[in-house]
Amino acid sequence: MINMYEVSETNQMIEHENLDVRTITLGISLFDCIESDLQELNRKIYEKITTVAEKLVSTGNDIEKEFGIPIVNKRISITPIAMIGGAACKSPEDYITIAKTLDKAAREVGVNFIGGYSALVSKGMTQGDMNLIQSIPQALSQTERVCSSVNVGSTRTGINMDAVRLCGEIVKATAEATREEDSLGCAKLVIFCNAPDDNPFMAGAFLGVTEADAVINVGVSGPGVVKKALEKVRGKDFEQLCETIKKTAFKVTRVGQLVAGEASKRLGIPFGIVDLSLAPTPAVGDSVAEILEEIGLERVGAPGTTAALAMLNDQVKKGGVMASSYVGGLSGAFIPVSEDQGMIDAVNLGALTLEKLEAMTCVCSVGLDMIAIPGKTSAATISGIIADEMAIGMVNQKTTAVRLIPVIGKDLGDSAEFGGLLGYAPIMPVNEFSCEAFIGREGRIPAPIHSFKN
Repeated sequence: MINMYEVSETNQMIEHENLDVRTITLGISLFDCIESDLQELNRKIYEKITTVAEKLVSTGNDIEKEFGIPIVNKRISITPIAMIGGAACKSPEDYITIAKTLDKAAREVGVNFIGGYSALVSKGMTQGDMNLIQSIPQALSQTERVCSSVNVGSTRTGINMDAVRLCGEIVKATAEATREEDSLGCAKLVIFCNAPDDNPFMAGAFLGVTEADAVINVGVSGPGVVKKALEKVRGKDFEQLCETIKKTAFKVTRVGQLVAGEASKRLGIPFGIVDLSLAPTPAVGDSVAEILEEIGLERVGAPGTTAALAMLNDQVKKGGVMASSYVGGLSGAFIPVSEDQGMIDAVNLGALTLEKLEAMTCVCSVGLDMIAIPGKTSAATISGIIADEMAIGMVNQKTTAVRLIPVIGKDLGDSAEFGGLLGYAPIMPVNEFSCEAFIGREGRIPAPIHSFKN
């Protein structure tokens, strides 16, 4: 039973500590839309999405008003389009028609993002995969709400280095295609290793092939709540510190479980998972970096940062799994630079570098996220950074991702403005020594020895 103290406590979290349900994401399978005729395929996709998601936004708004819990975003994830469009799409231009259909459907139902303009190529690429990947720069520059992702590696299959090389070129081309908006298109493109099937968070969300015809996934967020709780145990030992994080993560996740259950019941769509990631925003007091500094770091990036982040991530997961039987997605702590004011401040002070961020990704939930780099950075260097991050995911049997933004026309000392939840980011320096000969090798990096389990 929920008592009056817990109701008051939750209200305090919402009103003063930036607690929110970051997203209700409706996953929609498009397998039953597959057609060899491109026009008919687009018609079926539009009809399926607008029919299944017709009441998503209004239902989210009703729950928000009834329970007083902010639900920031209502979003859609779909089956990876490379699979759906393979029979009808004979060129990258054909896939772009699907991107425009997705954008139109998203606008019609009122969601701010639709994810799943994606390809899964960890072991090899079909011609359909290749066409979709090559279409990404134009697709993201000609749409507003479409998000894209490419899974190029996994612990079971290794890293597809041909895809890594291609993705470096695609990131650079996407930056060029959206240069008038500070290369914003790259903020809607994620390169993955070990991508989860049930991730509700954009830009990397898609509906995995093992999922049902439709499913409700919810992502919650509460960095401000965790920081406020930790202020009360300042100077205490690690046991009390960890217990506080776990208890707070439990409370945050219960809010997500409540919203997920209500949305599932009202829409008549099965509940999938709650993703309990600490996802920051540019708002003051809603920062993962500030949590790490509350734990005892002068600035995030100082010695001890990776250890503190590892502890935070683990305790968040431990608290969350007690609050819901279906915790999934990414679940842990996001460390995007542009979306976290504390991270931005640490970069500007020189406390946080790209290399330190890479070390932190060994223990966080995702990877190198929303990092602005000089627009002159070569495609090969971008591919090298992607390869490093994919290797961390492959060897450690965890999800890692890269969302780099080479901001065309900007260099060190400049900043890029993305707006809204995406925030702004200082341009970070990149190691300029070449990895071109390494990236130029063809084939794939084999899976690690510990992947052979059967």
